[in-house]
Amino acid sequence: MGNAIIKLDNAIIHYTDDSVKLFIEEWCNEKDYIIAHTSGSTGAPKNICLSKRDMTKSALATCKYFGITEKSKLLLPLSPNYIAGKMMILRAIVSGAELFIETPSNNPIKQDYGIIDLIPIVPSQISTLIKLPYARNLRNIIIGGGAIPINVEKEILKSGLNCYATYGMTETCSHIALRKIVKGNELYESLPGYNFNVDNRQCLMVSAPEFTFKEIITNDIVELVDNTHFKWIGRWDNVINSGGIKIFPEEIEKLLSDIIHVPFYITSTSDEKWGEAVTLYIESTNINIDELNANIKKVLKNRFYIPKKVIMAERFSRTNSGKIIRTKL
Repeated sequence: MGNAIIKLDNAIIHYTDDSVKLFIEEWCNEKDYIIAHTSGSTGAPKNICLSKRDMTKSALATCKYFGITEKSKLLLPLSPNYIAGKMMILRAIVSGAELFIETPSNNPIKQDYGIIDLIPIVPSQISTLIKLPYARNLRNIIIGGGAIPINVEKEILKSGLNCYATYGMTETCSHIALRKIVKGNELYESLPGYNFNVDNRQCLMVSAPEFTFKEIITNDIVELVDNTHFKWIGRWDNVINSGGIKIFPEEIEKLLSDIIHVPFYITSTSDEKWGEAVTLYIESTNINIDELNANIKKVLKNRFYIPKKVIMAERFSRTNSGKIIRTKL
């Protein structure tokens, strides 16, 4: 279909895809929930019911954080079929802002919209966005759907754009914490209405007394600073137990990001001696393994971090947002 406009309360929504209209119809029906889909990066994708009251509170929290009002302009280059897209539409509805919706692609801005107060993107869109002539018109950029590779974060720092890494999940109606991407900052700060603690695994516990879910216990290992700030360490699901030593793949990936310039990830494979062996999966079939191993040993000073196996793959499996699914091949 061609360009169309929906006016709802004070919001003006420009769209080209019927999925936008379908979400708004679902939002305006008599039910007190909407159906959303998880990404499938840490398990099989599934449908879940989200409270409309929770979604409204979440949208208002983001609008408050970024100062979004009826005078604001928003841009959505993500699919309205997933929570990030749904929540951006809802932020326009609750604030009365004007929202422009682009067809999702790695080229997130295809025309000049003037000053945009908020745009959500996924990591695969960053490199293209930074080079676009319209990027300087973006006041706030939120990045979700997967970890931001270290080399890409360096590109962001050089660009001078005002970007935030998000932390959240479908179950919490999108992000609940933000990390401003500036040099040396590793701390996520909670949005209004959320508090943090950790369980005996050092995994993040999210307390949200004003939301229907009240509390969520995650599988994200964090370093808790206080009840509104934490440093993300890695996923409990990904922890490797090699010879009794607990190893966080995400720490190794950070160290290797300067020497490996194709997609990769660290996981484990079964090993008779060690129980689990640190294994490097790399998206390439044209790598000099001897040279790579020599460079790895120069970078990884902790001998337990050095991959005991390197497995090459032509292409990794990914979610719709571009997040790598850590399959053991």
